[in-house]
Amino acid sequence: MKIDLRSDTVTKPTPQMLEAMFSAEVGDDVFGEDPTVYRLERKCADLFRMEAAVFCPSGTMTNQIGINVLSNPYEEVICYKGAHIYKYEGGGVAGNSGLSFKLLDGDRGRLDLSDILDNINPDDIHYPKTTIVELENTVNKGGGSYYTLEEIAEISTACRSRGLKMHLDGARLFNALVETGDNAANYGEYFDTISICLSKGLGAPVGSVLIGNKDRIQQARRMRKVFGGGMRQAGYLAAAGIYALDHHVNRLKEDHARAREIGQVLEELSFIENVLPVDTNIVIFELVKGIDADAFLQKLSDQRIYAVCFGPREIRLVTHLDFTDQMLDLTVSTMKKLKV
Repeated sequence: MKIDLRSDTVTKPTPQMLEAMFSAEVGDDVFGEDPTVYRLERKCADLFRMEAAVFCPSGTMTNQIGINVLSNPYEEVICYKGAHIYKYEGGGVAGNSGLSFKLLDGDRGRLDLSDILDNINPDDIHYPKTTIVELENTVNKGGGSYYTLEEIAEISTACRSRGLKMHLDGARLFNALVETGDNAANYGEYFDTISICLSKGLGAPVGSVLIGNKDRIQQARRMRKVFGGGMRQAGYLAAAGIYALDHHVNRLKEDHARAREIGQVLEELSFIENVLPVDTNIVIFELVKGIDADAFLQKLSDQRIYAVCFGPREIRLVTHLDFTDQMLDLTVSTMKKLKV
């Protein structure tokens, strides 16, 4: 049995999702003629109580476009030093939008308001203009840590009062929402642009959505074209996203429970020095000194368990809808018996 814990992007569509995809009504979306894409975009905009949305191939694209439409070249973004937009999007913010970063530490990636305010650049020609504060919820490099809506409201209110824009990388936002119980509809009040991913915990094969006001989303459509993201009969993919939003949100709690069980077992193993708190579906642990991470991953793969290296001695596991209780039991028993 192959157990793939490299990411929650490795899932395959369920039979019910495939049925929804095969039966989708489609048209040419670049001409604005795909009714299923329109339904998905309207559904996402309404969900977050915002005006409009645009469907894109990836979360990297929705992040890049979201940052772009909020800024001008030579400005600056404040974000976590391990933020996806900084570490894992190929330097796109610099290349696509001509922006620089102000990188902050945060508590497992969650930024502190006072730290943000202390790092807003003064109105001085020697500094780039601080324009955007970007938050990530959940925080990938923080081990799936999350903000509550109350924390977000405090940050947003203070930053906006200083003229800053707010972008949310909500690639795994629904993982946060099922833990906090917060209402997605309240998020639109605190962000100018929100990126959500349908192909991670929600299990769709492809796609992310950028949400904002009408003017920004109209500009986002232009940038999607510039970035090569215009799709034609994309309704087949949009149908998977609609199905995912309707059927795969509440079950995220199952992924979290399995991740926590793995985390509890890992804390007892002698070859592991530290396990980050497991808040959602991401488990990050640090091997003791002297153990090579690549060699450790090879031992796991020899047992047909797959993970990724997340630092010199860090390993990441991510649970998802294709990771079953049987796989959980096998993963746990294998970890306990592993000779490192």
